[in-house]
Amino acid sequence: MSLRNKAIRGLLVAALVPLGLTTTPASAVPEPAVALPAAPVVAAAFPPAGEVARKPYMGWSSYSMQVFVPNGGTWITAAQIKAQSDAMHTKLQRFGYDRINIDAAWNGGIDGYGRPVPSTTLYPNGFQEVIDHVHDNGQKIGIYAIPGISKSVIDADLPVYGAPECSTGDLPVLPLKQADYWGIGHKIDFSKPCAQKYIDSIADLFASWGIDFLKFDSVTPGSGIGDLSLDARDDVKAWSQALARHKIWLELSWALDIRYADYWKQYANGWRIDWDVECYCTGVALTQWQNIARLFPKLADWWRHGGPGGWNDLDSLNVGNGSMDGLTKDERRTAATLWAVSAAPFYIGNDMTRLDSYGLELLTNREVIAVNQAGVPARPVSMQTNRQVWYALNADSSYTVAVFNLGRTDADVTVNFADLGLDGTAKVRDLWAKKDLGSAKGTYVAKDVPINGTRLFKVTPQKGASISVNDDDLRVSYDGDWKRNENFEVPAVSEPLAVTVKGPAARAAAPRSKLNATPEPSAKASKVNAAGVRTIQVNNDDPQITYTGSWSRSTGRGLGDYLDDVQYTEANGDAFQYTFVGTGVDYVTETHNSQGDVDIYVDGEFKQTVSTFQAEGRGAQQVVYGISDLPNGTHTIRGVKKTGQFMLLDKLSVRQESLLDPGSATFDPAAPADIAVTVARDPAELVSVSRGGTALVRGSDYTVAGSVVTISKSYLASLPAGDVALDFSFRGDNANDVHYAKANGAAVSFSFRGTKVDWLTALGPDQGEADVFVDGKLVRRVSLQNPTRVTNRVAFTATGLKDKQHTLRIVKVSGEALRNDVIRYQLAR
Repeated sequence: MSLRNKAIRGLLVAALVPLGLTTTPASAVPEPAVALPAAPVVAAAFPPAGEVARKPYMGWSSYSMQVFVPNGGTWITAAQIKAQSDAMHTKLQRFGYDRINIDAAWNGGIDGYGRPVPSTTLYPNGFQEVIDHVHDNGQKIGIYAIPGISKSVIDADLPVYGAPECSTGDLPVLPLKQADYWGIGHKIDFSKPCAQKYIDSIADLFASWGIDFLKFDSVTPGSGIGDLSLDARDDVKAWSQALARHKIWLELSWALDIRYADYWKQYANGWRIDWDVECYCTGVALTQWQNIARLFPKLADWWRHGGPGGWNDLDSLNVGNGSMDGLTKDERRTAATLWAVSAAPFYIGNDMTRLDSYGLELLTNREVIAVNQAGVPARPVSMQTNRQVWYALNADSSYTVAVFNLGRTDADVTVNFADLGLDGTAKVRDLWAKKDLGSAKGTYVAKDVPINGTRLFKVTPQKGASISVNDDDLRVSYDGDWKRNENFEVPAVSEPLAVTVKGPAARAAAPRSKLNATPEPSAKASKVNAAGVRTIQVNNDDPQITYTGSWSRSTGRGLGDYLDDVQYTEANGDAFQYTFVGTGVDYVTETHNSQGDVDIYVDGEFKQTVSTFQAEGRGAQQVVYGISDLPNGTHTIRGVKKTGQFMLLDKLSVRQESLLDPGSATFDPAAPADIAVTVARDPAELVSVSRGGTALVRGSDYTVAGSVVTISKSYLASLPAGDVALDFSFRGDNANDVHYAKANGAAVSFSFRGTKVDWLTALGPDQGEADVFVDGKLVRRVSLQNPTRVTNRVAFTATGLKDKQHTLRIVKVSGEALRNDVIRYQLAR
């Protein structure tokens, strides 16, 4: 059992398993000391308490301190909670912090109705005294629960409060089934009406005390279990229904499974996306950098699921006291920046009575807090670098831009405005420094960003600038049944044509009849099979592989590694991540007795734990995980070290559909001839042909006629002898994604302030017509038909609009599908 599991189980067992319970006849069960309000009628369809979660909450949680101090289960005393509330009131409350959340171990048994009651040891004057103190400070208070029902409560067969026809002995699934990660509770059978009434009775009790928030822990799928052997979704739905009547915030924990993101969004106000941020370094530190760094790839998958009503939870922001945080000053600011731009609940875990001056500076910067409270989760421009740019487009057309240096040296980080969707000049302001930095056009360079450091900017477009908004932006709203991608997208991709230019020796060795034979692929070349699928070998040192943690590279080992090198790490939790376009990928590594298990994720979804252990000998270039038959599009593979002394990455083998026929050719200067290549996409999608980043000149170096691209012999004659790669680049849908709807009447809407608007989308044989409305008036019916699938086409333009707020609305009229890609608007000049 891990240190984390030992710690949490220690808190839970003492608090949640009722001890010394004696069965009490229903007639003798006392009424609760506090009168309960009558339960309101619940409609058949109910929302979670969305109105209480219009913004990420700001506050404090006790858990980090509970595992930081020895015997932390007893740390949450009445005196300690009141002291934290007073410290928040004095130091942080005027900046928006207003929640005091008490984690596991607050309760000390059950009442005569099988409901948890507060510990009398921790709260000798009653829990209500603590709740009232927090409320008197103008704050809200939260507590903790887990799924299921304990064996003691089942065996006691107690009546359910307010439902005398129900008893706790009738509530579990039979035979008994585990309900939570630790095996404390048993699964409730929610097909029985009494099950909901039991949960309602607990929620009503909490509400009668004045509880404002519930952390619901060990939620599955998630919490380390994704195979549905444990499934708490029925518990989540039941608690959501019970709490929504009282407008109590429901927060789910921990490491929720992204495959069920829509379910969490339907029933909860927040959900933890990863494991605990705590390092479980009792008495030493609250957290460590590794636990912050691992959040970046998680957020790259989760960012689009957060928004008003429900938020991506990153756990406690432990940056308030350098002596206990476990982070450097730069890392503390980076963590605060990540929480802010991710619109994550902004709650800290430090002892608030001991905040230092730098911690207060980080936690009370009003401009940074405003970024968090704007509630627009940022997205990464690319995860294929350790010098990352994350951005969010705000409702006022400004951008929040954060740069992060996750590399090993101080570095400049460049923000390309085109990557944000911005074309024009913008003013730049440093939010941490509270300082205007002037104007920039096209790019802005953040100088000397320290290791594990950050900069945070507000970028405000100026007059005449154009802003392109991707289909997955929060400002874009969809009516009807819309979905994202699912093979309705076309990714941008570059494919090399492998050209072998013969030299004199080669010509002498080969008869003329074989001058145009396909050469053997070199070590780094793509290999195309008869099915039209090419396999790309991505070596471990490829700059587009992102390594999280303390990785090193070992070369010249002579052990059969691909290109004689590997990347390796020794720390559990370290990870590699690679984003690719294709239909499949293999993780290739070494197997050895010094190595262990690796968790594999594809597109943010946990796939399986693979073993790289080999009892005897050593295995070189072993495929320990592979996946095929993915939709042809953009995908991400991530491997996370779980056990063993070492984890290695040798290479990744990526499978892509081949767009070139043939995929390789030979040119002989002694018998010069053009090379003709047929492309499998619409030729209008071919953006360029290039060599080493230098574009060939269309019309002279190459020509396009129909689907055939011809490389001229005059250009080929200028190439040196040997193997040469000519890269064919094809454009795709913006950001390699689209939203699509199949039902007529489905609509997409977008509000903006500007004088011009364009709608750019895909055309194709499966598309029909769409009606376009501006400010509620039908302007035009447009046809989206095209013999072949093409991307990024302007389907509608409106100019000469007044400089005021406008709404663009597009409604599907006909065709198999309607796709939405980009809405571009221009600010007044």
